[in-house]
Amino acid sequence: MKRIRRRGLLAVTLMVVTVILAACGGPPPVPKAANLAQLYQAAKAEGEVVWYAPKPEAQMKPAITAFEKKYPGIKVVYTDKKAPDLLTQLNVEQAANRVTFDVSNAGGLTVVPSLPMAAKVNWSEYKVPADQIFADNLVYVWAVPKVWAYNTAVASTPPTSWNSLLDPRWHGGKLGVESRGSFMTVWELDRALGEKAGLRFSSQLTRQQPHYTDNTTEAHALIVSGQTPVGTDLINLVLEDQAKGAPVAVAPVGPTNANESYLFVAQGAPHPAAGRLLTAFLASAQGQAALAPSYNSIIPTNTDCTKAATNRVVGALCKAGVQWVSETDINQYKEFSKFFPKVEHALGTTVN
Repeated sequence: MKRIRRRGLLAVTLMVVTVILAACGGPPPVPKAANLAQLYQAAKAEGEVVWYAPKPEAQMKPAITAFEKKYPGIKVVYTDKKAPDLLTQLNVEQAANRVTFDVSNAGGLTVVPSLPMAAKVNWSEYKVPADQIFADNLVYVWAVPKVWAYNTAVASTPPTSWNSLLDPRWHGGKLGVESRGSFMTVWELDRALGEKAGLRFSSQLTRQQPHYTDNTTEAHALIVSGQTPVGTDLINLVLEDQAKGAPVAVAPVGPTNANESYLFVAQGAPHPAAGRLLTAFLASAQGQAALAPSYNSIIPTNTDCTKAATNRVVGALCKAGVQWVSETDINQYKEFSKFFPKVEHALGTTVN
C-alpha cells in the first residue's frame, strides 16, 4: 500500500516538475533546416514570427503581406520599437531565458552590443547574398542615409557643402540639428574628412546657435513646417513627405553616411525557424521589392549611381549630388562609441 502511494506521489511530483519547467519556458531548439524549403516547413509548424523594428507598421505592411502570401501559414506580428529600446528589452529577456520576439533590428551604436545577442546562423544556406551578411550573423536589409534637407519654400538656395552650413545666413536657430550627433558619422568613416576635422567642425557648428532636437524625426518636422529652413534628416523621411507634396528636398551637402540597418534573429527566439525565414525573405529580391516603395532598401556600399533610375533612395542622392560611404567592418562601429560622445561634447549636447 505504501509502495503504491509512493509511486502515486512520485508520479504527481514528476507532473508538477514538468508543468513548472513548461511554465518557465526556455529557448526552443534551433531548426535543422539546410535550405529554404526545409526552413519553411519548420517555420510553418511554428505558425508565426514576431518582428520588432524602428519603423511604422504602415511602412512595413507591403513586405509583411508579401511574406505571408509567399509563405502561407505563418503570421507576422509586428511592433514598431526603437533600436535602443529593443536592445534593452532583449538583454533583460535573454537573462531571464524568456525571449518574446524573434527578429530584431540593429544600427549605429546598437550594432556592437547586438552581436552577442544574435543567434548564429549560416545565412548563405538561406540564399542571403554574401554582401548582405555583416559580422556573420547580421543581415543588411535597408539603408536610411543621413542627409541635410531644406524647406524649398523658405530656403530657395540651400547649403551646398558642409562648410556652407557655417555661413552667417544660417545663424540663430535656422539649422535644425539632431543633438545626438549621429549625422557626423561620415567624418569618422571617411579618411578624407577625419575625426579631428569633424570635432572642429562640430565646435564651429555650435557657434551657429542651431535649434537642437532630441532625434532626427523631430528635426525633420521642423524642416517641413519651415520653422528651421535647413536641418539634419533621414532620406526616407524626406522622400515620404516629398511624395505627399511637402516643400522639402535633399540638400547637396556631402559626403554622407549610408546608415545601414541590419536584422538578426535573437538567441532564444520563440520562433527560430520563422525568424530565419522572415529575415532571409526581406534580404531577397522579392523582399526588397516589397520594401522599396517605402524607401527602405539596400544601396551600394559606396557612391554608385548606376541604379539611380530603379532605386529611389539612390536616385535622390545622385540627383542632389550627394556622395555616400558605408560601414564595412565591425571595428568601425566600435569606433562610433568613442566618436559620438566627443561630437556631443563639441556640440554642447551631452545626451547619451
